[in-house]
Amino acid sequence: MDFEKMGGLVPAVVQDAANGEVLMLGFMNREALEESLRSGDVTFYSRSRKKLWKKGETSGHRMRLVELRVDCDADAVLARVDLTGPGACHEGYRSCFFRRLGTDGTMTPAAERTFDPAKTYGENRR
Repeated sequence: MDFEKMGGLVPAVVQDAANGEVLMLGFMNREALEESLRSGDVTFYSRSRKKLWKKGETSGHRMRLVELRVDCDADAVLARVDLTGPGACHEGYRSCFFRRLGTDGTMTPAAERTFDPAKTYGENRR
């Protein structure tokens, strides 16, 4: 992996291994990638909190790593996962990509919520 080319972080696309749905995009540094491979739980680097975090720490909606792929330039990864729980998005949706962008720039939901984020994360869910 070429972490240095990307300023220490590489994009990590997360895909449901069973059906191919893209669930989210996160970032990994070398430590997060190594921890994902070691533990089997997908681990990211939080740019806002400046620390590692495992998906599901708070919600219980874990992402178990099935396979990790590297792109042709070795500067991005595809994490194929088994999602445990009703969703990956802190907004309450299965996928973080729940909005459709119209040609006029408006965004509209393209999916229904699968869980109540306030019950799962509390009021402060970012």
